Amino acid sequence: MSKRQVVLKRDVANTSSSVIRNVRYGECQKNHAANIGGYAVDGCREFMASTGDGGGGALTCAACGCHRNFHRREVQTEVVCEYSPPNSSR
Repeated sequence: MSKRQVVLKRDVANTSSSVIRNVRYGECQKNHAANIGGYAVDGCREFMASTGDGGGGALTCAACGCHRNFHRREVQTEVVCEYSPPNSSR
């Protein structure tokens, strides 16, 4: 299960375009051995929210228990539609 955020952005100048951004949180990068001077990650492959109610549990991973900020953020941006109105100055 991955969290996705959709943002529509419109340019109101001469062209109008819709942009969809999908945000996905990948593997956990928290260093669990930092206090002893080492480096060890837990192997969590993807962020899964503990609860879906939008509270504090939505930012805690159900698999590893870390905060969402420890997971690698991936943003995919895609232009869905691009439209140029006809020139009406003829």
